[in-house]
Formats: sequence, C-alpha cells, structure tokens
Amino acid sequence: MRVVLAEDHFLLRDGLERLLTAYGHEVVESVDNGPMLLRALTEQEPDVAVVDVRLPPDFSDEGLRAAVEARTRVPGLPVLLLSQFVEPLYAHELLATGTEGVGYLLKNRVSNGDQFTDDLERVAAGGTAMDPEVVQQLLVRRSRDERLAGLSAREREVLGCLAQGRSNAGIAADLFVTEKAVAKHIGNIFAKLDLPPSDSDNRRVLAVLAYLDR
Repeated sequence: MRVVLAEDHFLLRDGLERLLTAYGHEVVESVDNGPMLLRALTEQEPDVAVVDVRLPPDFSDEGLRAAVEARTRVPGLPVLLLSQFVEPLYAHELLATGTEGVGYLLKNRVSNGDQFTDDLERVAAGGTAMDPEVVQQLLVRRSRDERLAGLSAREREVLGCLAQGRSNAGIAADLFVTEKAVAKHIGNIFAKLDLPPSDSDNRRVLAVLAYLDR
C-alpha cells in the first residue's frame, strides 16, 4: 500500500516508517505538520493515511483538520488517526466525512506491529478500526438516546466489539460465549436500533458507527 504518514515526533515517525516498510508498504510521503499533510494527501492520494491528531503549528487538532479537509477533496480517502487521548469529538468529525475507511487508535494501546498493520489494512480496504476506549466514549455520548439506552449490558459489550470490526468468532472468544449467543445479541441490537442486519461484518460495523455519529 501507498501510505502518507504525519507525525511530529521524529523518533516515532521514523519508527512508523521502518515498521510500514518492513511490512511491505511504501511510505510515499512523511510530514510533521498540518499544512504539509493536507498537501501530501491531496497530491499523493495514498491508499491510506496515518495521521497524528495534534500537529504543528498549534499542536491542537491540525492533523484531524487536514484529514477532514482532504476527505472532502478526495472522498473516501482512508484515514487512520493516532492519538494519545480519547476525544470522541475527533471521531465524530472524522465520521462526519463518511464512515468508510476510518480509524482511531490510541498510541499507548498499539501493542505490536501485526495488530497495527492489520488495522491499517482494514481501514485502507474501506473498513473501520476503533480503539475500545474510543468506542466506549462514543457509546457514552449516545447513551441518552432511548434506543441505545434500551440495550442490555451484554448487548452494549457486543456493540462495542462490532464497532471495533470484530467477527462473531472474535467477539465470542473475547466475551467467553458461543457464536450462537453472539449472533442472537447482534440480532437484538439491530432490532432495537432500527438498523437492518447484514451478513457483511464491514457493513454492520459501518451501520453501527453511522448510527452512533447521528
């Protein structure tokens, strides 16, 4: 894959470049500030972008702003945000540009290269990769909705797993239940949220994220 990388810390940026190269991906441009990122994304139109939320010159949300602007100019441009912080607003702003090809991971919770590149490749393919803590905060922000409030504790756990892009088998293993039980919970979730069920894991994740972003 062709990757644009935006990270202001030299050591982390260099480490990500080496990691991506080692996994067979091409870093077509590596930048350390928001204006350069926007130019790189619109000119390079990469297969996916890895973007630190907070970049120079102001170290607030320049990375996010550049990614959002780029997705308006290049619809569907896959973007994986990296951050040290859980900021539901950032996730909402990215999702507002479309729910395909988006991700939000916390830097201190990326534990190995395989996990990171798997998430990156899923985003590049049009899927989603959301850190569980981000998903939880999205759920909290939506908890006042009576339909979401109507979910059982177990259904909320399953919904969180769905939004992370997990398969039925993966959810069952995480929650120590059967796949049949997971399928039943998913059916209940979609019924309560008025969302049509789908056999496609990616489509159901996108439907859940689209609902949470409304």
